[in-house]
Amino acid sequence: MHLIMIRHGQSYVNLPDWKGEEDASLTPLGQQQAEALAGWLARQVRPVAIYTSAMRRALETTERVATALALPFTPDDRLREIGNAWPDATPIDFTRDRLEWAGHWASERPFTPVYQGGETWGDFITRVGRSLYEIADRHDGHADIVLVICHGGVINAAVDIAFNIGPWRSTDLWLRNTSLTHLEYKPPEMRQEMWRLHGINLCYHLIQPDGAMLGYEAWHWPTP
Repeated sequence: MHLIMIRHGQSYVNLPDWKGEEDASLTPLGQQQAEALAGWLARQVRPVAIYTSAMRRALETTERVATALALPFTPDDRLREIGNAWPDATPIDFTRDRLEWAGHWASERPFTPVYQGGETWGDFITRVGRSLYEIADRHDGHADIVLVICHGGVINAAVDIAFNIGPWRSTDLWLRNTSLTHLEYKPPEMRQEMWRLHGINLCYHLIQPDGAMLGYEAWHWPTP
């Protein structure tokens, strides 16, 4: 199974001065990125299924992709971003539950809750892993392509699982909005490593004629 994990388009929560709710929608730029993603996927990829985080920014990205591919999608609360679920993986309702952030990023203290009574980084990796392995079991055909549209933290957790990193991580995969991370799952009986990494932060669909990416400045290699 080829697992294509996609970060959502730019959301209001990604803006440095955002003070609103955690489950925010896409910005106008994020909508453009999602449309560019959807068009590129429709031309280049033939997935058999789409799974998505149930958070608004992921769902809004997924709706555009699903329409372009003429495929249904399956929301899964276990694919929500870190800190947006309780330890049992049920979603936090931030309109009702007023929680105080613990003051540290989750992986700095992997067994300390992000919010009072909330999940830890260890809880987060567990819920993401359960979702991904259920998807792998469901799509055990070697050639199946499956899309998972989610969040940067979820993709970081998935790569940690694939590389057996565990909770003590020291590197953040800095993922662009709507970037693709391509993992391949190979059943253990194939006598090879279970996971194969093909690419991280793939942004073909965002490249503009001037070399810039939609929403990002043009890349220039540093000069000596």
